[in-house]
Amino acid sequence: MAVVTDSTACLPAARAAAAGVTVVPLRVVLGPREGAEDEIAPAEVAEALRRRVRVTTSAPSPRALRAAYAAAMSAGATGVVSVHLSTSWSGTLAAAQSAAAEAPLPVTVVDAGTLAGPLAWAALDAAAAATAGGSLDEVAAAAGRSAERSSMWFLVPTLEHLRRGGRIRTGSALLGTALAVKPILRVHGGALETVDRVRTLARALDRLVEVTSGPVAGSSRVTVHHLGDADRAAELVARLAPLTAATVEVVEVGAVIGAHVGPGVLAVAVDGVAP
Repeated sequence: MAVVTDSTACLPAARAAAAGVTVVPLRVVLGPREGAEDEIAPAEVAEALRRRVRVTTSAPSPRALRAAYAAAMSAGATGVVSVHLSTSWSGTLAAAQSAAAEAPLPVTVVDAGTLAGPLAWAALDAAAAATAGGSLDEVAAAAGRSAERSSMWFLVPTLEHLRRGGRIRTGSALLGTALAVKPILRVHGGALETVDRVRTLARALDRLVEVTSGPVAGSSRVTVHHLGDADRAAELVARLAPLTAATVEVVEVGAVIGAHVGPGVLAVAVDGVAP
């Protein structure tokens, strides 16, 4: 069995290759420039957003996904598990389903209901099941179980980028009364929910540590994500590392996620969390 995922997993290329996971990139439009996510650095997106350059994103085409499935068959696979971010946030899953219908081998598409670290873990766990000789159903089930038990909490310095990208609606309960509010959000099961709202970035970081300290303590994997704020990410790692036996990894989010959350985002992804 082969495993395919998309670039919102923020899965480093070397790690994906070592696990045998194929990563299909989403697309990014950065002002007059357009390219695959792996061609545009997160720092470029962060700088563009600071300069208020318009940044948009789109799903990979069904053709690109079909090519990945065909390449897997050429490499000897008899089936593919294609694991992707939630259909709530992107057309990637729909593109994968369209591609699967015309693929030259059986393809099972899994809506992981998540992204970033938890999506990477779902793909890696599926790949481990494939390496162990799992069937198509067993590999897909491994991806689903992994996604279901993981969660991610994050804070953003401003809600403006999420609003512009249509991920939140003006006037919604998430916005409250001002875009200046710094929310703590949780991603789990395809839903984006508000955990808390605070007024300062320093307090938001404190609250992020507070709400994740319990899950982190019982976790098997922890990843801290950021965009253009390595120092604050390191500070977050220093505060979380004593709480867990797991190694706390740091992974900068890619251009697509960065376009929707903006510079300064901090996130804590945790494996082993009850729904």
